[in-house]
Amino acid sequence: MRLDHDIENALISMVRDAARIEIMPRFRNLSAGAITAKSSSIDLVTVADVAAEEHVTRALQTILPGAVVIGEEAVSADPAILDQVADAEVAVIVDPIDGTWNYAHGLSTFGVILAVTVRGKTVFGLLYDPVNDDWVQASLGGGAWMASPGLDPRRLQVAPQRAFSEANGFVPHFMFAKDQQLAVVQGMANAKRVTSLFCSCHEYRMMAQGHVDFVQTEGLNCWDHAAGVLAALEAGGHAQLSDGRDYAPELTQGHLTVATGQQLRDEVISELGLR
Repeated sequence: MRLDHDIENALISMVRDAARIEIMPRFRNLSAGAITAKSSSIDLVTVADVAAEEHVTRALQTILPGAVVIGEEAVSADPAILDQVADAEVAVIVDPIDGTWNYAHGLSTFGVILAVTVRGKTVFGLLYDPVNDDWVQASLGGGAWMASPGLDPRRLQVAPQRAFSEANGFVPHFMFAKDQQLAVVQGMANAKRVTSLFCSCHEYRMMAQGHVDFVQTEGLNCWDHAAGVLAALEAGGHAQLSDGRDYAPELTQGHLTVATGQQLRDEVISELGLR
């Protein structure tokens, strides 16, 4: 199933509105009391996250009535919501501000991520940049596209596959277990350039546009990955867990590697000691 283009456009307009009304007015304008730590000092939520998710949830009642809404902040309050990802006829997965640490500290590398699933399969993904008001969108079987107001959409293609020693990528080494971090960092040194943007939205945008060769993850929160994986796949990339499973939004544990091809994916997990 693919969404009707009118629904896709309505979802994009909804996210743009949420950013304009709830996110951008608060950017670099948050009081200390408007920022709260969740699981750790680097896992933050702000009043803008909550307000943007509430805005999207309300709007979805009109755009996709009956859809299950799986928002990052709602799941934080009630983890049982996540159990509906696999079986819901239609679910909308929302990260109202991806890269909240960056947002809360005045860095403009943050975004809004939205994915639509049908019976557990991602059929639409959106990676939106509120600062520049542009986005990567992908639909199952319909390709991945870069779009912005007033310009024709541009179809995206991942970079040509190259060896790990010549590759550029993203690895959040600090998110791995302590007993894995040394091997991961040592492996990172064998690539051409490896860093982290602390923002899945922009990392997947870079991947789909052909600007980096791989994205390695630790943790499988669906609001971080469902849309980005679809964009990378529709741009010609490859996505697989280190144990060989294909990615699915209901998966909650594992190491996901998104790369320009199978051979580079195999090299990434080998070099980082993730086999």
